[in-house]
Amino acid sequence: MHLARATLVKHPGFEPEPGKPYFFAMNHQSLFDIVAAFVGIPVNLRFVAKKSLRLIPFLGWYMTVTRMVFIDRKNREDAKRSLEEACEKIKTGISILTFPEGTRSPDGRILPLKKGLFIMAIQAGVPIVPVAIEGAHSLLKRDTLRIQPCRIDLVIGQPIPTAGLTLDDRDALMQRVRDALIDLHVSIGGKGGDRQAASASSGSDSLAELGLPRDEQDARASAAPVLER
Repeated sequence: MHLARATLVKHPGFEPEPGKPYFFAMNHQSLFDIVAAFVGIPVNLRFVAKKSLRLIPFLGWYMTVTRMVFIDRKNREDAKRSLEEACEKIKTGISILTFPEGTRSPDGRILPLKKGLFIMAIQAGVPIVPVAIEGAHSLLKRDTLRIQPCRIDLVIGQPIPTAGLTLDDRDALMQRVRDALIDLHVSIGGKGGDRQAASASSGSDSLAELGLPRDEQDARASAAPVLER
């Protein structure tokens, strides 16, 4: 399968059940990760984006009609409401795509994870599915919109259950998901990551804390995929 000038290679792995909701936890390499996820993960998928993107012609309309979740990235109360909205969508069978590193990795290694995803998943009782991607950083590098031909590898790991867990289990769940991401990443030729660095400080950015796409360019990339079969 070809995405613009990239060849997407999906490796054998978990196949999500249609109509069953999941939180997908994917490592973050480039602006094009969301496009690869929408093509490679065959379920009804949504993500959370900056509220200001609603004002951008076409993009705002696209995101509104496809019922993406909007968030004010500097407002924690708004972030909390968006978290609740995401959980409500989960209850209707819609899956949520997250990037729990909270930012793109500068060298391809799996970074420490943010806590927001794990709080949402525990509260909703919905399994977390780790997804590893490798090669997207070569397609669209940081600080540029120039697309280079490349191969992107993607693999979907086995779901990690959260039913019956409490917030006291958050850190152990975070470690388990990160270990799974590292193993999956190595299996498709990636660098993996430091297993001891499980979690990251939240900082002041609500989007990063939730482990969701941070910037306007991420959302632009997801809204206008070019797909060739």
